[in-house]
Amino acid sequence: MYIKRVSGPRHVTLPDGTILTRADLPPADTRRWVARRKAVVVQAVTHGLIEREEALARYALTDEEFGLWETAVRSHGEAALRVTKIQQYRQF
Repeated sequence: MYIKRVSGPRHVTLPDGTILTRADLPPADTRRWVARRKAVVVQAVTHGLIEREEALARYALTDEEFGLWETAVRSHGEAALRVTKIQQYRQF
């Protein structure tokens, strides 16, 4: 059995005590982005599991789109990433 070498940590501990690993990240070919998957990617970048540039490249996201996810999570939590709640949490 071989362990693939990766740059950076293999896991990080989140503020609530849970452990986030690279295995918890959504697959690179994800097309259906639900709130939980978005939140996991944002947490991984925020806590240093993966670099922002790596996340953008891996998931084919734009910098603007990922920035919106980060802002929503920071301001209102994971619930703000739900498509049905966008209008409620959006700041004009």
